[in-house]
Amino acid sequence: MYSRLIQPIKEKSFFLFGPRGTGKTTWTSKTFPNAIRIDLLESRLFTSLLADPQLLEEWIPSGHEGPVVIDEIQKVPALLNEVHRLIEKRRLTFILTGSSPRKLRRGGVNLLAGRALTCAMHPLSAVEMGSDFNLERALKFGLLPAVQTEPDPIRFLASYVKTYLDEEVRQEGLTRHLDAFARFLEAASFSQGSTLNVSVVARECSVQRKVVENYFTILSDLLIAHQIPVFTKRSKRRLVSHPKFYFFDVGVFRTIRPAGILDTPEEAEGPALETLVLQNIIAVNEALDLGYQIYYWRTSNGTEVDLILYGPRGFFAIEVKRSRRLTEDSLVGLQSFTKDYPNAKAILLYGGPHHLQKGNIHVLPCKDFLPNLPSYLNGGIKP
Repeated sequence: MYSRLIQPIKEKSFFLFGPRGTGKTTWTSKTFPNAIRIDLLESRLFTSLLADPQLLEEWIPSGHEGPVVIDEIQKVPALLNEVHRLIEKRRLTFILTGSSPRKLRRGGVNLLAGRALTCAMHPLSAVEMGSDFNLERALKFGLLPAVQTEPDPIRFLASYVKTYLDEEVRQEGLTRHLDAFARFLEAASFSQGSTLNVSVVARECSVQRKVVENYFTILSDLLIAHQIPVFTKRSKRRLVSHPKFYFFDVGVFRTIRPAGILDTPEEAEGPALETLVLQNIIAVNEALDLGYQIYYWRTSNGTEVDLILYGPRGFFAIEVKRSRRLTEDSLVGLQSFTKDYPNAKAILLYGGPHHLQKGNIHVLPCKDFLPNLPSYLNGGIKP
């Protein structure tokens, strides 16, 4: 198991949300080896607690002082009332994991009234993998922990996507039309790393626009997609208003996206690299509590910067290029952005091997940037 950046919260209950397969159970088992574990994926236990949530106390021995881990808490939301009661009555500490907070939020259940913090678990980052990180493999198969040891990662990812359709979407009752949702996923994959146009996606998958809007909300609520807003602070130009869309892991994106012999490598590899950079930034930013807000920037005439990081520790404009060679066109977006925001640190990530300086733009190999991300985000690049 790789050592994760996320740190346990001592003597405090917390929620730990993250997509299936990101390592929540493994991490809690290693971090809290003496905890009592209640796994709601166990059918008999699930049925018992669903029928009578007060049975929870019987599973926790009198005098137990360690934490109690409840896996997949969203399956029995009513347990949160009992968790709340036991925090107050017995001063117990709970770690509540789940693959989605959607059911808890939508159900109006007791979210412990501030007695529990909320943390997130993401796929592995290059920092966590250390010397095992391989850029080309990550671009093909992503960074879900199980993928790193699977002898057949393609088959595993195909099964993973199907599991989400069957278990998360159907069993949670999020949509009655699973075939339409499957068509939607494929159509959405062509929006990866692009400004989101819901009408176009609806037309491509032959589903009504309002239904597609709901589907995108489902993806966000299930934590398997991100929508990145446009950066508008003190804007001097006319900007687009729609967010950019990304599936949460590059391996999942490439599995969902149909591939054929007529596809060019650039059609998938460009969005794949951008996705890999984004998911690493999200993972490191949240695990280390760096406080960056993540945006992109695009003017109405199409000038764009892929990622903008804005927060108390710094201000970064990051452009991602798969190519090993740079052209003047590669610099246009960053040059335009830094004219408007001269205090931003401009970084161009590319597929080449050299560290370069192009005016005020730092050109870095992507394979070097990702493993050293905490250093860069803590001010390792000077403007």
